[in-house]
Amino acid sequence: MASKEAVYEIQLSLRRMLQGGREMQSSLARQLGVRVIDVQAVDHVVSAEEPLGPVDLGNRLGIRSASATTLVDRLVAAGHLVREPHPADARRVALRATEHARYEVRQSLTPMLDEITAAIERLDHDQAATVSAFLHEVTAAMRDYAHRPDRTTPEFD
Repeated sequence: MASKEAVYEIQLSLRRMLQGGREMQSSLARQLGVRVIDVQAVDHVVSAEEPLGPVDLGNRLGIRSASATTLVDRLVAAGHLVREPHPADARRVALRATEHARYEVRQSLTPMLDEITAAIERLDHDQAATVSAFLHEVTAAMRDYAHRPDRTTPEFD
């Protein structure tokens, strides 16, 4: 079991990593000449396990349906997303990132990804397995938190 000091240091490191991720998104948005929410939207579309529609995307970003539609319209007009029939329900629309968007993001992120790859390659097999398992657990905890019902009013006994 990790000591209290180790727990604190790891929590602090995770907090800094999350902050670094937000700073990276801001930098990427500046490099691409788009808004941070545009970067976040394309990332959600690319990384979603199931096809996302505009409403799904809005829910993930925490924005209203009308704002999500405006965002999607802007990203489609800029050539970053396309609308397609949803593969499971032709009445719905699914969003897909264009190859142009994927290429731009890859080009911009290559220096950072190369540094991350180098850090991973310095790990031995057991370290890599431990880090991977830990990151999966942390990600699951964050997603569980994100999908909990909102508790906007405090509960009192």
